Amino acid sequence: MKKLTMVTTALLIGCIGAANAQSAYPGQSAGKYAVALQATLAAECFDLHDVRLLPSRFRENLERDSAWIVSIEPDRLLHSFRTTAGVYAGREGGYMTVKKPGGWESLDCELRGHTTGHLLSAYSLMYAATGSEVFKLKGDSLVNGLAEVQRTYANGYLSAFPQELIDRNIRGESVWAPWYTLHKLFAGLIDQYLYADNRPALQVAEKMGDWAYAKLQSLDEATRQRMIRNEFGGINESFYNLYALTGDKRYQWLARFFYHNEVIDPLKTQQDDLGTKHANTFIPKVLAEARNYELSGCENSKALSKFFWHLMVERHTFAPGCSSDKEHFFDPERFSKHLTGYTGETCCTYNMLKLSKHLFCWDASAEVADYYERALYNHILGQQDPQTGMVAYFLPLRSGAYKVYSTPDSSFWCCVGSGFESHAKYAESIYFHQREKLFVNLFIPSVLHWKEKGIRLRQETRFPEEETVVLSIEAEQPVQADICLRYPSWSRDIKVEVNGHRVKVNAKPGSYITLHREWQQGDRIEMTYPMSFSLETTPDDKERAALLYGPVVLAGELGTESMRKPSPYSDPTKYNDYYTYDYHIPEGIPTGLTVDRKHPERSLKRIGKGLIFKTKDGMKLSPLYDIHRQRYVVYWNLKEE
Repeated sequence: MKKLTMVTTALLIGCIGAANAQSAYPGQSAGKYAVALQATLAAECFDLHDVRLLPSRFRENLERDSAWIVSIEPDRLLHSFRTTAGVYAGREGGYMTVKKPGGWESLDCELRGHTTGHLLSAYSLMYAATGSEVFKLKGDSLVNGLAEVQRTYANGYLSAFPQELIDRNIRGESVWAPWYTLHKLFAGLIDQYLYADNRPALQVAEKMGDWAYAKLQSLDEATRQRMIRNEFGGINESFYNLYALTGDKRYQWLARFFYHNEVIDPLKTQQDDLGTKHANTFIPKVLAEARNYELSGCENSKALSKFFWHLMVERHTFAPGCSSDKEHFFDPERFSKHLTGYTGETCCTYNMLKLSKHLFCWDASAEVADYYERALYNHILGQQDPQTGMVAYFLPLRSGAYKVYSTPDSSFWCCVGSGFESHAKYAESIYFHQREKLFVNLFIPSVLHWKEKGIRLRQETRFPEEETVVLSIEAEQPVQADICLRYPSWSRDIKVEVNGHRVKVNAKPGSYITLHREWQQGDRIEMTYPMSFSLETTPDDKERAALLYGPVVLAGELGTESMRKPSPYSDPTKYNDYYTYDYHIPEGIPTGLTVDRKHPERSLKRIGKGLIFKTKDGMKLSPLYDIHRQRYVVYWNLKEE
């Protein structure tokens, strides 16, 4: 057996210096950037095309997502852009022949066009994740159509809504988030360039950036402060990315123009000033600060980003890893009062995972990876209905509620758009690397091609249904490397074997186990991660708790009594019925859990091969991500045995 040494640390601290290889995340899209990273990094991302998913729940979600996004014709998405610009392409067949999108993409909705941006991102991500040319062709068609529309304007403007909405925003008049919508377009065009190598997409984005600079550069401070009170999404993050790609400091100026003093400044002094602010308006502003740190080395931006992340995860996050009630923050001292039918906006979790990925690159923190896993399994994976591929806006935590799904043609909510992206990029955060180190963060069946080392690593597992994970090495030649296995905070006494030989583990939960070895063809690592039950009580009520098995939130199945049509779907005739949805919860539904609080395992019996359990009260428990089309309970009223 080759010599094997063990290195364990709570945080793997080794750093790399400034580099040109970056994307929206450090380590991706090497050679495409004009601005070097200034951040000190402990880990870098792999390109999405270097990882392929093997059969699993995650790949099933990806496949359903891919079928949905392929079914949406580019002419439908371009219709509102062409209508606003007064352009009707001959191939479109004219105004009356196009099937017009509904919901938030209706021609009378001020947010129209945002889905096109999300799909530009989703097509590029899906192309990188699968290699299928159909996604490349879809993205190319959209970009070409948008470029055609942009040429009708003399100034580089491009949107599905008229410029008057921007003018209203500048004047401080009521309007529904025009810069938010433009952010989705900017982000989608940039993703097309980064993930699908679409050069015309970057050119369209640059022209839009030129228009934005000409529009805003002469505004005074009072006007700036007034207009940024309106939700603008991550537009400043996109401008930072455009600056990084081009080196054009006008785009950096635009990014800083959208710095929201009122929101960000309290974070610099480490104040929990979230109050009742709109959550998904807030999180992207911190994402922009994370990008500012990476591009400029600004330590204030780094510190406030980390403070905000800890504030969110430790004080403002529910057991499944989601946050917000009716899209807003709330007082954590009234936590249990906010277990409603409108908790857990999916876009918030989508953005928290983005922020987590940045933070992991800075510190290689197992704590960050633990949160990522929690939110990915319990919220994002379960957002999608496995029967239809439709997705939910909220993750309701009111006992007796259920997930309300979008419709294929008449919703197009923000969470539909972020869902298009989320289910395409599962492979993006399984592995990270740093010089000689490979971090294995998530236990998802997959194959990694670590090109720099000439290594293919195959991960096979049925986690979380089973506790064992197997890593197999294919190496062109023997190579020295550190394989860093996450030791999750939820596990104890893990077992590691290399080529059938037991390895002594001195690490503690919430850290990494580093295997230092000359790896060669046929090497095999087997890890066993014991899982156990835990209760996570609400901060304000110790008699109210969620039940977890390892990182998996278990929920009680409550059936379909009194579920009325159109449930479990949104009403296609309404924009926002998810926001006022009447769940018609029957009286007297069982919400109590009889449990030994010190030893929950004594109160539960596992049935079947999956993660299915029965309580002493006769309640059937399943992973929250597996419960669809029926009522459920997540937070229980605890009863002593």
